[in-house]
Amino acid sequence: MFQYTIAEQGVTVDELLRDQWRLGKKTVHELRMAKAISVDGELIQWKTPLDQGTVITVAFDVPASSYKPTNECLIDVVYEDDHCLIISKPKGMSTHPNDERDTHTAMNHVMAHVQANGGVYAEHVHRLDKGTEGLLLVAKHPLAKSVMDRMIEEKSIIRTYQAEVQGNIRGESGTLTEKIGKDRHHANRRVVSETGQHAVTHFEVINRYKGTCVVNLVLETGRTHQIRVHLAYLGHPIVGDTLYGARETKEGTYQLHAIQLEFDHPFLNERITVKDA
Repeated sequence: MFQYTIAEQGVTVDELLRDQWRLGKKTVHELRMAKAISVDGELIQWKTPLDQGTVITVAFDVPASSYKPTNECLIDVVYEDDHCLIISKPKGMSTHPNDERDTHTAMNHVMAHVQANGGVYAEHVHRLDKGTEGLLLVAKHPLAKSVMDRMIEEKSIIRTYQAEVQGNIRGESGTLTEKIGKDRHHANRRVVSETGQHAVTHFEVINRYKGTCVVNLVLETGRTHQIRVHLAYLGHPIVGDTLYGARETKEGTYQLHAIQLEFDHPFLNERITVKDA
């Protein structure tokens, strides 16, 4: 259950669910059948225009997520409200389990945090590679998951990354649009391919050093290894990313950091900007 304040004069519940949150027909039908929307404890007509500032209550059953919680949450929660949370995922930790033996992923730690605060549901909205550190957005109820999944698809959640790459990129900024597909010769690697999936990465050079430079990158799409593949294709693989042709570092890891998430919060009607330290 949560409360939502109507932001626009004359909006109906039906318009809010279908046009603003753009929930699926099945979800809208289930909410209608469950009589999930009320004002001050009284059910309201879904076609009735509501005054700006009206507070509606949305009540629905929340299913439990299947992630096995760790004994305690050992990762930082850098933002949280009733609808979502944002964690700082450490380098070397998977976003989610791949099988039942995988019990120390970011989502296992998130579930420990959620359950400790009386919740039962947590599902990641996007994912980060195991070797990538930084900000990960997690939905705390199914409506948030549905709306934020759509926001990712429509590129309205701005995800900014930072990487140090080999060499010095020519120019100060640019956009990479090469399609990305699976490497037929290597199960874990992706390649630029004419038959691959559409992928768009914007980059801007932030600092230049002898032999390397630091770039900020914004994703429009979320293909597997997208940033790593695009930078390698550009001829400037991420420092330490041996899978994509970079020289090995002493640490044995690559330097890719999800440094910022920015979006218009669909349930709070405010702009959210979260930066990782």
